[in-house]
Amino acid sequence: MNRLIAAALLLGPAAAVAQGAPSPATFIHAGRVIAEPGKAPLGPTTIIVRDGKVAELRDGHVAPDSGASVIDLRDKTVLPGLIDLHVHLWGFRGDPIQTRATAINRDVSDDLIYAAANAKKTLSAGFTTVRDLGGNPRGIRALRDGIARGDIAGPAIVNAGTMISVTGGHGDGANGVREDIADMIKDTQVNVCDGVDDCRRAVRQQVGLGAQVIKFAATGGVLSNVSGGLGRAMQPEEMRAIIDTAHALGRRVAAHSHAAEGTRAAVEAGVDTIDHGTFLDDETIRLMKAKGTWLVPTMMAPRAALAQARGGQLPPATIPKAEEAAAAAIESHRRAIASGVKVAFGTDTGVSPHGDNAQEFALMVEAGMTPAQAIRAATVSAAEVLGQSAVIGTIAPGKQADLIAVDGDPLADVKRLETVAFVMADGVVHKD
Repeated sequence: MNRLIAAALLLGPAAAVAQGAPSPATFIHAGRVIAEPGKAPLGPTTIIVRDGKVAELRDGHVAPDSGASVIDLRDKTVLPGLIDLHVHLWGFRGDPIQTRATAINRDVSDDLIYAAANAKKTLSAGFTTVRDLGGNPRGIRALRDGIARGDIAGPAIVNAGTMISVTGGHGDGANGVREDIADMIKDTQVNVCDGVDDCRRAVRQQVGLGAQVIKFAATGGVLSNVSGGLGRAMQPEEMRAIIDTAHALGRRVAAHSHAAEGTRAAVEAGVDTIDHGTFLDDETIRLMKAKGTWLVPTMMAPRAALAQARGGQLPPATIPKAEEAAAAAIESHRRAIASGVKVAFGTDTGVSPHGDNAQEFALMVEAGMTPAQAIRAATVSAAEVLGQSAVIGTIAPGKQADLIAVDGDPLADVKRLETVAFVMADGVVHKD
């Protein structure tokens, strides 16, 4: 006999009735709702939430059912929870001075505590889902699962583990450190690969460590402590091996990419997102459009890195790279947006401080997007990149109850999103 039926029979009619009773609902009275960014907003609306999902949207502010709770957002604009496709929650990120000052005294346990605090700041800023593109593989997996269980507060995490890199590339942790320490790092890091077979192995190891998405360094990077520039670092056949192996294992792939040559090679190899895209020429833009490749511009990152480099907070090898990237990025992104390249929201937060993610919206508008397009990039488009359009990205019956609220009209002033008044994630209120 079914255990639940047997228990109900043993406990009597009251238990059987309770088992079939609907759970209490939450009635959210919203002044205005941007239910599907990119489409016309709704006027006064009641959003009914039950069991962590949106059950119904009703016109006006309707009376709650018996036993339901009510949240009054009648003076607010309600939107879907925001999605950031490029963050680094792990460790003490976003404050290079303190990172350097405390590195010798920190270990993985300290970094996990910092990561949990970073996750809470991100959620409070209105970001209910993030794609974490680089951190301790086992640690970020533990953080992801702890948030999913409800043990700690934070956004839902789609994690990449450690970025895959060639020797001497942007993801090689042995760059620029003392030889004896470099030897120890080389003995333990599994993300560095050289050649096609080795790069397949690196992808499989990250998946084995819990990676839900794969990230690789197609080019050099600003913050790596190596004097090599921002040009293509990986051979096209190595990129293809990484992407094909990841896709075969059901993982989408993000390419850290600055130089146009590296970006073109990654796009030709079938990458899903180009993250940064600092130097985009016309040929690369045409190829991205033809392939349907997403650009995740991370416009905050080069400005933050440049400020840190000029302030002496980063190693000398990073300074010319920061200058070059900051000078080129905005114009590349303007050209890509004007040409119709698909754009999704990402910040590279961790380079900039956690919780400031929404400052990216104003930069996207500066680069030519409308506020509506920028908001859509952080909701509908980002959900599509993750393959989660059926679950998040809009406010609709059956979808996850990830909701935020702000004062005023973010379609008129996108900076309204920098101050979020209310956050609900998976039906649980985290900020009110």
